[in-house]
Amino acid sequence: MSAVDELVQPTPAPRRSPWSLTLTFGLILVGIHVAVALLTLFWTPYDPTSTSGGRLEPPSFLHWAGTDRLGRDFFTQIMIGSRIALTVGAGAVAIGAAIGVTIGLLAAFATRFLDDALAATLDILIAFPTLLLAMLVVAASESPGLWSAILALGIAMSAIVARLTRILAKRVLQNDYIIASRTSGTSWPGVVVRHVLPNIWPTLSVNFALQFGLAVIAESSLSYLGLGAPPPNASWGRLLQEAQGTVYTAPIGAIAPGIALVTLVIGINLLADGLRDIGDPVRRVSR
Repeated sequence: MSAVDELVQPTPAPRRSPWSLTLTFGLILVGIHVAVALLTLFWTPYDPTSTSGGRLEPPSFLHWAGTDRLGRDFFTQIMIGSRIALTVGAGAVAIGAAIGVTIGLLAAFATRFLDDALAATLDILIAFPTLLLAMLVVAASESPGLWSAILALGIAMSAIVARLTRILAKRVLQNDYIIASRTSGTSWPGVVVRHVLPNIWPTLSVNFALQFGLAVIAESSLSYLGLGAPPPNASWGRLLQEAQGTVYTAPIGAIAPGIALVTLVIGINLLADGLRDIGDPVRRVSR
């Protein structure tokens, strides 16, 4: 190759790492909450039910975030709130994924009449706000509590997951390699495991991350309304509800749970955005 040809030869575009700053910040924020949640399983600054502190004490060396109206250490309550938020988010996403992916795959393989019926049913369920549907499920349960909230949120979110799974699976089933796989003798369950799920999983994982953040917010809303984790569980929503009467005299009671909730949701959204960049090379290069 001559020197002129080398000059004319196009310069290959630099390969960008899928690891982005967005994903880094998301992992840091979520990682902090996960570390705190795991720490509460073995240690907390004070007993969560201890009322040995003074009532509504300001932040100090002994009580880093002060105390609540009952004399409990507020920093301990915030730490336990991280564990409850992550438990609810993980549980709701697991239930929603199990129900939604199953229904979505069945709809993708169903006959036209059954597919249309399932699609219409999913559209009706999605039309209901997630929080409202979760409130109805919790109110209908015999013993409202943390696990009732997790089950309610998982059921409420399963319709969105099912609809997305149905759309993605039907798109994959239209490809020629599905016909080739069936011709070679692969059963339909084998097609799902080998081709459908691996192709739809990147998009589903991003949706699961977003659903996780929505579940955390929804659980805080349920607890604020008295339908979430009952006392002595220190849900951030319940802490916000208890602090509304002392917001002027002890504002830390409202500020601290709000900051904890916001940082976790922002971290989850950044993590979802980073996962979207990894799954979509075109989007990653355009940034």
